[in-house]
Amino acid sequence: MMTSSKTILVTGGAGFIGLHFVSWFAQNNPDVTVLNYDKLTYAADPDGVRELNRIPNHYFVEGDITDRSLLENVFENHDIRGVIHFAAESHVDRSIDDPDEFIRTNVHGTFTLLDVAKNYWMEGADQPRPGYESARFHHISTDEVYGTLGAEGLFSEDSPYAPSSPYSASKASSDMIVQSYYRTYGMNTVITNCSNNYGPKQHEEKLIPTIIRKALHLAPIPIYGDGQNIRDWLYVTDHCKGVELVFHAGQKGAAYNIGGENERTNLYIARKICEILDRLVPDKKREDGLESYKELISFVEDRPGHDRRYAVDASKIKKELGWQADEDFESGILKTVEWYVNENK
Repeated sequence: MMTSSKTILVTGGAGFIGLHFVSWFAQNNPDVTVLNYDKLTYAADPDGVRELNRIPNHYFVEGDITDRSLLENVFENHDIRGVIHFAAESHVDRSIDDPDEFIRTNVHGTFTLLDVAKNYWMEGADQPRPGYESARFHHISTDEVYGTLGAEGLFSEDSPYAPSSPYSASKASSDMIVQSYYRTYGMNTVITNCSNNYGPKQHEEKLIPTIIRKALHLAPIPIYGDGQNIRDWLYVTDHCKGVELVFHAGQKGAAYNIGGENERTNLYIARKICEILDRLVPDKKREDGLESYKELISFVEDRPGHDRRYAVDASKIKKELGWQADEDFESGILKTVEWYVNENK
C-alpha cells in the first residue's frame, strides 16, 4: 500500500459502478489512497479487482459493511479521512423474493458504517476531531426512493420519498439515516441519487446485459408487462464523474440528483440493442433463421409494484458544480453493446 496524505474508504468497489468509480477516482487523485472495501458477493467482479490492483494507490480489503469490528480496525489502521459508500444489494427482483438481505445490508450496513465513521471523526455533536474537519461521508443512493412518476414531471431533491419495492424502501431508509447523522451530530455528509446506470462490466442480471446475453444466445428476450416502463439512463462513467464532483465540492448536508436525461422505455431499449446487434453480429441471428434479433423479444408477466416511470432533474449538480454528462444514450449504448460483443467472442 502506497503512502499518501489521505486515505478514503470506498465500499462496494468490486461491483459494477464501484469498479468504474475506483478506477476513475484513483487515477485522477494519485495523492489519495483508495481503500476498496467489498464483501465479494455474487455481484462482485474479482477480475476487475485484480485489474484495480495494478493502480498504485488502490488497496483492497474484503469485508462486510455490517462487521463493526472490522470497520473499526480499518478506520484505525488506515486513518480513513473520507467514505464513498456504494455497497448495497440493488436488484429489485431479488428484493421482492428475499427482502431480508436488503434490509440487513442497505439499512443496518449503512448505519454501522456511518456510526463507525462518526465515532472516529467526531468528538461530539458538531465537534470534529482536530484535523478531521473535512472528513466526509458520501452516500450513493437511487432515484427509486422517490417512487413513480406520471407521464410528465421530474424528481427533484425536494421530492417526497415514496418507495415501491423492498429495495427502494431500504435505500430510502439508508438515506434518512445519513441525513439524521448530519442533523443530529453535524457530520459532513452528502447524498447522491442517480438514475439507472449502464455500461461495460454490468452484472448479467440487470436489464441491458440480460437483453444482450439473451440475444447472443438466440433465446427469448423477456420484457415485463407491455414494455412501456420508462427509466432515465445514465452512462456509468458520467455517474462516476458526478460522484467525484460532489465528494470534493458538494455542500455539506446536501443531496444531489445525477441523471442522464435519457428517458427510454424498456421496449425501446430492447429494440435498440437488437438493431445494434443486427449490424455487429449479423451472422449469429441467421443460425436461427431470424431476420432481426427483435424477433426474440417476448413479453412476460409484470413484476409486483413495478414503477411506471423514473426521471430526475439534474439541474442542481449542473448549476452548483458544473457537471455535465458526456454520453447521450445512443453513444453510450453503442459502446456498451460493443463491449459485450467483444467479451463473447
